[in-house]
Amino acid sequence: MTDAPVLELSPADAVVLDNAAWHSLAGPHARFAIGGDLVRRYPAEVAPFVAVRTWDAPGVWDALSDLVGPGAEVGLTGYEGPLPEGWQYLGGGDGVQLVETSALRARPDDEAVELGADDAADMLAIVERNQPGPFRPRTYELGRYIGIHRAGRLVAMAGERLHPTGWTEISAVSVDSEHRRQGLASRLVLDVAFHIQQRGDRAMMHAAATNTGAISAYERLGFTLRRRNRFAAVRTPA
Repeated sequence: MTDAPVLELSPADAVVLDNAAWHSLAGPHARFAIGGDLVRRYPAEVAPFVAVRTWDAPGVWDALSDLVGPGAEVGLTGYEGPLPEGWQYLGGGDGVQLVETSALRARPDDEAVELGADDAADMLAIVERNQPGPFRPRTYELGRYIGIHRAGRLVAMAGERLHPTGWTEISAVSVDSEHRRQGLASRLVLDVAFHIQQRGDRAMMHAAATNTGAISAYERLGFTLRRRNRFAAVRTPA
């Protein structure tokens, strides 16, 4: 990890970052939210994330089951206790959350172009080739996505996903294999971070704990590990 100091986080920042999906759907991404006071989700074609306000709330499991439907597979973050009767554990893993520090030198990139609806097929294709994480047909609507083309082909991409108040997640960092080790991922991350900072937010990222190469690369750019988290896939009662 880098020795760079973390930007000072307030208690309010910690609350938001500890439940980023909820504070995104309850805040800047409220226009996408489906659900109520306990559980919310994005439309399936936008993102697969389901957010829970607090696992301690009475009725939260019933609300979750009602929202996604019977026999549905759903990803959970932040819950590590036993599942209620009828729920099935399908698998899980460990992730990390990184946040920007004062060492981050964000800057725009002259070659990067903004991507949108006309680029959706190319965006889905580069994600399929590189598997950076969940990306759906309308994920590009969550924020600003940028890419680099070579010979008319989208060969590198990054963009904004979760948007909890005061923060924006950098995600979908993808570079085709024949264009790696050219600094394209770093350039795009720094460009996305620059525009996040320009509107007064701070940049954050998530990665699988096993993706140590990417984590080290982000730390070299000026991010630091804030916390580890457990995620799990479960099936609702049929």
